[in-house]
Amino acid sequence: MGLDKKSAIENGKTALGIEFGSTRIKAVLTDDMHKVLAIGTHDWENQLVDNIWTYRLECIWEGLQNCYQNLANSVETQYGIKLKTLGAIGFSGMMHGYMAFDKSGEILVPFRTWRNTMTQEASRILTELLDYHIPQRWSIAHLYQAVLNHEEHVQNIEYLTTLAGYIHWKLSGERVLGVGEASGMFPIDIHTKNYNQQMIAQFDALISEKQYPWKLADILPKVLAAGDKAGTLTQAGTKLLDVTGTLEAGIPLCPPEGDAGTGMVATNSVAQRTGNISAGTSVFAMAVLERELSKSYEELDLVTTPDGNLVAMVHCNNGTSDLNAWVHLFKEFQEAMGNKVDIDALYSTLYQKALEGDADCGGLLAYGYYSGEHMTGFAEGRPLFVRTPDANFTLANFMRVHLFTALGAVKIGMDILFEQENVLLDELLAHGGLFKTKGVGQRIVAAALNVPVSVMNTAGEGGAWGIAVLANYMIKRDCGESLSDYLSHKVFASEQSMRIEPNATDAAGFARFIERYKRGLAIEREAVDNMTEGI
Repeated sequence: MGLDKKSAIENGKTALGIEFGSTRIKAVLTDDMHKVLAIGTHDWENQLVDNIWTYRLECIWEGLQNCYQNLANSVETQYGIKLKTLGAIGFSGMMHGYMAFDKSGEILVPFRTWRNTMTQEASRILTELLDYHIPQRWSIAHLYQAVLNHEEHVQNIEYLTTLAGYIHWKLSGERVLGVGEASGMFPIDIHTKNYNQQMIAQFDALISEKQYPWKLADILPKVLAAGDKAGTLTQAGTKLLDVTGTLEAGIPLCPPEGDAGTGMVATNSVAQRTGNISAGTSVFAMAVLERELSKSYEELDLVTTPDGNLVAMVHCNNGTSDLNAWVHLFKEFQEAMGNKVDIDALYSTLYQKALEGDADCGGLLAYGYYSGEHMTGFAEGRPLFVRTPDANFTLANFMRVHLFTALGAVKIGMDILFEQENVLLDELLAHGGLFKTKGVGQRIVAAALNVPVSVMNTAGEGGAWGIAVLANYMIKRDCGESLSDYLSHKVFASEQSMRIEPNATDAAGFARFIERYKRGLAIEREAVDNMTEGI
């Protein structure tokens, strides 16, 4: 039995997970039974600076500190005690991207996030060299593109990491990554659960003529698996995390992980034949494979679970950003009419309305391409809505098409797994903002992918809760206990979930929509080519 909530907090029988999402930083404090005790949040946005999507370091630290303080204030309000110690801490973040530092620990160029699609040449060359798909957003693609661009900073690199790795490093002094996060920097050998050494040698040979003062293995973080110890919170780290000085040093830290890995944990989908889908600002779906794929596919990424099992990932840059923009436009209209608007109620109303629409959205078409979308071959994007004069233009169909199109690119990628590689999934477990309105997002995904979709009660806490579970796993697991067994027996044994089977009418409607989506990509191309800034 777990301690009562107040005693758990006072005695440090807790785990804290903090995840840096695209638009929100979230902290979740759990007890020793993985139950949520308190939550803290901080909203933030990336900036497009010199045509590069980035977050300033000041925003990273301000966001972390505000998020933590929000959590600490919640603890004090709910339980009447100050947060002084914790059982373990874990950090997670958006995977991939490029954070390069010199020997003094100073960042060499602004943080280049996963959202950038400027590494096409590097991606192509590395994929051919390694015979392994290297997506544009991977850290190694960013590094090699900087080499190709003759960027001066490359010779001064002493450490290369991700956002989660950066936070962990500054708070613990440890230059490490969880294997799932590391698999988004450079390919992993699933037998050694470390970077693929042959590919490391191939990369070093590729850039040897540059005579840089480093080898790739020297600048990458050390790879750790779930359950491994990854250092402790230093005295300097406590000051970066808790500006009030209340939190004590010495708290154990688990390996930092990416949002893909924490999503797997949060949905109990780290075992083979399980899969999960995360739908929010970006959309990604993944399947834990029973075997290696027959060949590499440009549309599929191979990453790993936090304990090192091979995963096929379909990652799409664009998800619900355009959908969110339309919802906020409706909010603005309501407020202009003098009506007070509850944004959550507005989302729920509009999402439910979508279920009343025609199965195929009545002939409407939309693309939520805020940025490039590699799945369909776009380096840039333009949000777009288009219809024929005789289309059934209703509010229900309008909302339905924006829900459908948020899943258009991921549908194209998942069809490769299902149709060409004969991958079998018993169900997909869903998490992310798309699923906050009960039943709607699930039903749409089930129709799109023709797979049963379940949402767990805990999935609403998402990756922040997932990394807290990984922190607890590090300090609580029995000797030799696998992550899959730990999740099944100690985390999700009594978990309730809601499962929705594919609806035949919805599935047929989505099939008609996706054909329209594929044909209409020519319209999106014209928009990208002809609609530029200032027009």
